[in-house]
Amino acid sequence: MMKIHPKAFSATKRKVLIIITVILLSIGAVIYGLADRYLIEHVEVVVADDTASTSSTASTSGTGGTTSTAAVAADVNATSDDWNYSSDDIQIKIDQVQTGTGSDLITYYVADVVLKNSSSLRSAFADNSFGTNITEDTSEIASSNNALFAINGDYYGFRNDGVIIRNGTVYRDEPARDAMALLEDGTMTTYDEEEVSSLELLAEGVTNTLSFGPILIQDGKIVSDFSNVKIDTNFGNRSIQNANPRTAIGMIAPNHYVFVVVDGRKEGYSRGMTLTELADVMAGLGATEAYNLDGGGSSTMYFMGRVVNNPLGKNQERGVSDILYIKE
Repeated sequence: MMKIHPKAFSATKRKVLIIITVILLSIGAVIYGLADRYLIEHVEVVVADDTASTSSTASTSGTGGTTSTAAVAADVNATSDDWNYSSDDIQIKIDQVQTGTGSDLITYYVADVVLKNSSSLRSAFADNSFGTNITEDTSEIASSNNALFAINGDYYGFRNDGVIIRNGTVYRDEPARDAMALLEDGTMTTYDEEEVSSLELLAEGVTNTLSFGPILIQDGKIVSDFSNVKIDTNFGNRSIQNANPRTAIGMIAPNHYVFVVVDGRKEGYSRGMTLTELADVMAGLGATEAYNLDGGGSSTMYFMGRVVNNPLGKNQERGVSDILYIKE
């Protein structure tokens, strides 16, 4: 029988331990890198909070809206119920729509919004901070900003590219995809981030941009091909071509918007929509411009203190980076 010299055995053992250590360190570095990219909060800017004096009175309990929202409604002599709001400056009408049957049943919500002034349509960040992996539920962000109505935004914090202008401030300028812009004259436009600079956008009166997509309707025409849609190349990103929960914004005329949130992934309630189906819905509502926002578990519609839809068919919101909201 061949004998292994103790020194040789010790050297072999040391080599094995070194190899194992290197492998473990490499795995740890990969795990930390993924966590740093997708889980750990990175606050770049804390945004000045102009609602601090009133947000402390907000409450999302019940269906009658927040205390501060109700107070505002009273101040402007507005009338409202669970599906409608009307004041001199803001008109909101929400409808639940169901189409199809059985496994093909689709449930979605349409909010028709008419504003007197474009400044009533705003954006807000989770935790009032700009950065990556900073999230709150849509309803939490909406309540903190005393919103009458809100939808989830583009979840900009999941990625580190795109052009992000919010409430007239440029927070990120890394052109990457087709985007959507809201302007101070109450109009909405879609554009290629790589063809228009942030300075040009601001000069044209852009107040907010969202970077997700794809464009659904541009210049009154449905974009014809959704077969090769690419939004992200991030780790864990899934295809968005199939039927999914959806969120979209469209413009019918200046200061006249339509917001659509589609529920999904719950058999017998709603299967979700394809992008083609969503574009058809927006066209049927009269949208001349329409844009797809973050969907899936993010898709949420909030109105007067309650979540209107059924996120993921579980009545459970997913934290998001940002919202679009309506406020007196």
